[in-house]
Amino acid sequence: MRKLLVCICALIVSYSVKAQDPHFSQFFASPLTLNPAFTGKFNGSWRLAANHRDQWPSIPKAYVTTSASVDFPILKSRLPDGDVFGVGLSGLTDASANGILKLNYGSVSGSYHKALDENGYSTIGAGFQATYSSLNLDVTKLTFEDMLTQNGFTGVTSDIITNGNNQSYFDVNAGLLYSGSTNGQNNFYLGASMYHINRPKVGFKDKNWYLSGRISLHGGGSFPLSDLLTVHTSVIHQIQNKASETTVGAAIAANLTQDAEKPAAIYLGSWVRFNDAIVPYVGLEIGGLRIGASYDFNISNLKAATASRGGSEFSVIFIKRPADYQGIPCPKF
Repeated sequence: MRKLLVCICALIVSYSVKAQDPHFSQFFASPLTLNPAFTGKFNGSWRLAANHRDQWPSIPKAYVTTSASVDFPILKSRLPDGDVFGVGLSGLTDASANGILKLNYGSVSGSYHKALDENGYSTIGAGFQATYSSLNLDVTKLTFEDMLTQNGFTGVTSDIITNGNNQSYFDVNAGLLYSGSTNGQNNFYLGASMYHINRPKVGFKDKNWYLSGRISLHGGGSFPLSDLLTVHTSVIHQIQNKASETTVGAAIAANLTQDAEKPAAIYLGSWVRFNDAIVPYVGLEIGGLRIGASYDFNISNLKAATASRGGSEFSVIFIKRPADYQGIPCPKF
């Protein structure tokens, strides 16, 4: 049964150039894979983010995805008040079908946000991202139909990988982001991004496959209810080729210190990916460090194969703030 599940997973990833990119249920905690326009848009001097996801654990190592990024605003003294110019570096590794197919990429991103009022509460910005990606297919772990003969598996196949086991390509991504506040305490944002704008050619057998563009529409906000409680909410709708997904949810944060600058908060909430999974979430924030954990409970037709186990996910965000830092409302993850 385990070998059968691995084979099914291999068939799925063999069409991955036409399907969905690696993704996170905690999309709100992975800013540079969500929208390049989030680069540098936070209250602090630099930000480190990392995410790890193990999807469908009942299928051996079906999808294991890890990402990390660092970004920071620059040239603050040379920009008009309220404006932000950000730069960042990010990387991702994704292993599918028990490591048969591996994706690795590194990105450089930049964004500029223009203040729309004298307080800098409302801004509009654009971001761009350049990515170098590599794909590796381990054919030694694959079994082809023509390898089965009357004498058993021969270990030889005519299904030759004509373009080699390693493929690489250059990618371009971009996004827009509006961020606003009504009183300097709350924040709400709305963004749109597109990945694979240049539609690079990718293929192990031939170069006739184009990587489909991924379009994301997303929004969210943080709204204090009192000195103790704050609601954080977010939503995303993504489209890639003929696949789409919509995820929406919220979490309540209880700030035990009731100090917005040096919080010690506990988060509890849930997100729902329509027709797919319910995603409970818990988080802990101490100062500039926030750790999040979630688990996908599969509710789609795939739950029979996954035993409703969609996968675990962990996120870490650390924002460095100087002791005398005075920020403005920014999207908070």
